[in-house]
Amino acid sequence: MANPGYGKRSAPDQVRREKADFTHLPPREAAIAAYIDRLPEGADISVKTLAKTLPYGQCALRTALNRLQLAGHLRRGRERMESAAGGNRWITRSWFSRTARDDAWWAAFTRGDDIAAPPPKPTRSRAHILLAALGRRTPALSLSAADCANLAPLLTEWFARGATEDTILRALTDGLPTPIHHPAALLRRRLTDKLPPEPVRTPPHRTLECANCGLPGRPEALPGGMCRACRGDHLRQPNPPLPAPSVQAHAQQIRAAMSARKRTPVPG
Repeated sequence: MANPGYGKRSAPDQVRREKADFTHLPPREAAIAAYIDRLPEGADISVKTLAKTLPYGQCALRTALNRLQLAGHLRRGRERMESAAGGNRWITRSWFSRTARDDAWWAAFTRGDDIAAPPPKPTRSRAHILLAALGRRTPALSLSAADCANLAPLLTEWFARGATEDTILRALTDGLPTPIHHPAALLRRRLTDKLPPEPVRTPPHRTLECANCGLPGRPEALPGGMCRACRGDHLRQPNPPLPAPSVQAHAQQIRAAMSARKRTPVPG
């Protein structure tokens, strides 16, 4: 594991893990991607640490990680984190995505934009499942399938505002009256009256870095996770070779200088 606050960070809204996740990659890159995908959050995925575990040298791993960036599975950069004391510091990040993302997605992620999840919605929502299970926890709150379907949109809003399942269960089950004649009506009232406020959304402070030279920049300036210079867009053209007559004349000048030096008498 890396030091606290560092290491691997999983990108949001990924598809469920499957055997064919990395079959579009070359075998070496696919094996490394599958290994990183199974590492826990905060794991050290630096080249030196990976080389201690995987059967590849640091040079090969560095090349493979760059290729994972080009394929859309990895981005490296920095993120500003605020401390409890009120200060802040920049943390090195390595974001990994099992689902390959294009440059536009990574740019939206860096800005903190809301990104639609690619997986299809389940047949029963998280809210529906929680409501259906209430009767096992509190028999007086047993609901019909129709009641669960009608109340699920209200509960979905709680999840959207950051409420946890424990928080919701306490809000729905604490201090219940006795007896409960209409559990669906009581739950509808509590879901409406106790709805938490919308959270204050603070956009993240993130910046990406070139995988090759470490140059920080906006996502638009780092297509594939590399700056344009390292991608070869602005490489200097080498100096053109000298023509043959110039090379021959230069060689003759050198030979003449060496001959003159040999003929010069050495003082006694």
